[in-house]
Amino acid sequence: RQRALIGKDTRLSGYMLETALTAGLVSMGMDVFLVGPIPTPSVAHLTRSMNADVGIMLTASHNPFDDNGIKIFDREGFKLSDDLEHRIEEHVLEGDLVTDHIRSDRLGKAQRIDDARGRYIEFAKSTIDNQSLAGIKLVLDCANGAAYQIGPWIFKELGAEVIKAGVEPDGFNINEQCGAVYPARIGELVKQHGADLGIAFDGDADRVVFCDHRGREVDGDRVLAMCAPDLQSSGRLHGDTVVVTLMSNLGLDRALKEKGIQVVRTDVGDRYVIEEMRAGGYRLGGEQSGHIIFMDHATTGDGIIGALQVLKLMKNKDRSLAELASCLTEYPQRKANLPVKEKLPLEQLKGLQSAIRECEAALAGRGRVLVRYSGTEPKIRLLVEAENAVLADHWMGKLREAVGRELG
Repeated sequence: RQRALIGKDTRLSGYMLETALTAGLVSMGMDVFLVGPIPTPSVAHLTRSMNADVGIMLTASHNPFDDNGIKIFDREGFKLSDDLEHRIEEHVLEGDLVTDHIRSDRLGKAQRIDDARGRYIEFAKSTIDNQSLAGIKLVLDCANGAAYQIGPWIFKELGAEVIKAGVEPDGFNINEQCGAVYPARIGELVKQHGADLGIAFDGDADRVVFCDHRGREVDGDRVLAMCAPDLQSSGRLHGDTVVVTLMSNLGLDRALKEKGIQVVRTDVGDRYVIEEMRAGGYRLGGEQSGHIIFMDHATTGDGIIGALQVLKLMKNKDRSLAELASCLTEYPQRKANLPVKEKLPLEQLKGLQSAIRECEAALAGRGRVLVRYSGTEPKIRLLVEAENAVLADHWMGKLREAVGRELG
């Protein structure tokens, strides 16, 4: 009998979707393990450790509470390919399910796994060999999301002093002016409490961003820049390579090149980073937005494990986060997420294409421009990166004007 494991974040709609999905799977003869509110990477880990055939996470990640979605992991804890996801969508939306063979004696069972959180807590701590974090004072913002219980427990059990934020979910306030999407909040709390650093997760805790003791943001690029040389020095950076996306700052390439580490870039999305890591056997990758994949420990981006690796580095090097993060000098970047009425094919937008070509010619290889639609929202995302802020501001303005004219 096949088995599915289902987790969720703290959105109100999670109750409805969990119940509906459980009924559907049980009606088709599958057994279901219910683990309740738990981070996405916990579902990936528990799918493997409990020998389930599939792991399912009900979450819309960093989106507002009224969105929700489904993330699916295979039995090894990896996200499904785009092709397989599309086939499932077609089957659900258009296919006729054959159910005649499911008689009453072949129905599945559903059971709640009460110690699921405890299992993941022990696993997460083991990724740094249960190293003591005594002497570290941190602010932890769990975005009123999936890590609201697990997160504080893990860092407290390892000895850190934890000031909690975003740990009072009500079904509606997930990601609401808190968490990784609003790092300025933990920056203010860090300064207010005199903490050593701040840690912020998104709604399903597969992303993490930091603030140093001065309240300055430390994003995924800086985390990769500080962790890659440490893995390299211990022989754990296969191929002396780090995998990132097109969004990562060009300053990261420069900083790692000086250490003899090459950078491989993929399309935007942690799934593409992971696919490249698996293909090349690479052990470290991630996104500027905070998806950090330590493949020796996890099969997906894991905010908690990422935070633990950074804290371990701080302890072992006896250096502050600000000192560690100074290893990277970034190119000025300007970003914009603009709402659009319709996602018209970008190649058909002649004015926008003209502005992109002009920008690329002006930067002449000393910067870049990236334009793409959001995968989950009716928005277009713009990125301009240049050697100086004046150029970045100028060309971002030109691109915004072009988008306004053609997409509203």
